[in-house]
Amino acid sequence: MRNNLTPLGLKADKTGVRRHNLSLVLRAVHDAGEVTRAGVAAQVGLTRAAVSSLAEQLLESGFLTEWGKTFSGQAGRPGTVLKVARTGAAGLGVEINVDYVAVCVLDLAGTDRVRLVERRDNRGLPPAEVLAHAAQIAARALASAEEQDLRPVGAELAVPALVSGGTVRQAPNLGWKRVAVEGLFAQALSVLRPEHRALPVSSDNEANVAALAELWFGDGAGGVRSFLYLTGEIGVGGALVLDGELLRGAHGFAGEIGHMPLDQDGPRCRCGSRGCLEQYAGQSALLRAAGLDDGSGLTGVAELERRARQGEERATAAIEQAGQKLGLAVAGAVNLFDPDAVMLGGIYRDLMPWLAPSVDRELTERVVSGLWQPGSGRLRASSPSVDAARGAAGLMIREVLADPAAYA
Repeated sequence: MRNNLTPLGLKADKTGVRRHNLSLVLRAVHDAGEVTRAGVAAQVGLTRAAVSSLAEQLLESGFLTEWGKTFSGQAGRPGTVLKVARTGAAGLGVEINVDYVAVCVLDLAGTDRVRLVERRDNRGLPPAEVLAHAAQIAARALASAEEQDLRPVGAELAVPALVSGGTVRQAPNLGWKRVAVEGLFAQALSVLRPEHRALPVSSDNEANVAALAELWFGDGAGGVRSFLYLTGEIGVGGALVLDGELLRGAHGFAGEIGHMPLDQDGPRCRCGSRGCLEQYAGQSALLRAAGLDDGSGLTGVAELERRARQGEERATAAIEQAGQKLGLAVAGAVNLFDPDAVMLGGIYRDLMPWLAPSVDRELTERVVSGLWQPGSGRLRASSPSVDAARGAAGLMIREVLADPAAYA
């Protein structure tokens, strides 16, 4: 019989308990920014002596640093402030999108320490060539990280695709099918940086990790922990965060809202279906509707925004039409999952002044709860400081926070 309970594991031994408590202390310091040992003890429910012992181990392993004294105003000695280290363990995120590659290195505090972005049309190119090019950018980022005394513990690839078991099952906008992205990237990187031959490589959908970046680092969510995240690029990516956890689905493919069919007789999509959302609200569709070159990429989007600001009727009508289709699709998702907010990222963030009204109208009309009204604040722009590359690097940081002993 199946149930929803977590399967019982073996009873933890002393080593297992200590590993768990090391994670508790490290996460407490990470989340607080700076805190004394006494503050950690009060937060995690361990004795001060236990926290002191765990903190010493984390200091010796290079995960924490001591940072001056603090006075509580009460009798007794001042406490020493703990912070996560700005050197040592770090995360490497690599976003491979249709028209660019972005690489980010985060330190343990979640601060961007290296960021490289290269514009390049990756459509139609052999996957091995694209991944080798991404590895070249990553190798430069690793060299820069080493100069800052940072040691990435792993690389996370973010791809606009259905990703499972290290393989891209399908990436319609890249033209990829059944591509072993992790193996190809790791091989290319090991040639460029032999010392990183053993660097673990993992992969995920780019909208998933962008949503996690918003959850962990963004200010757009405003503390909301249940939201639908949409990113406008060449296609339309989507991800759903519920109570602070990413909803992946039974096979890891949840969130593909860009391929939600809106019209069975609509335009043919790259996925093979007809009338998908991205054929109405994707970047190419927006530019075509506005009378711009649909292959002009972000340059075309900037021109679309300029024309909209000037009040050009065709530009504003194109954005409004895309917003109507976007709102139609989003309303169905909101009715199904009941999130607190909808976050719009990618090109949608810059087009919000003209996009939001039509999206809001559809949500107001179609969401049955009655909670969605124009100006309710539930439709929000994502934070400009987060993206998929940062979310991918953040996943590596979360691995260290979850088990620092494994990366000591």
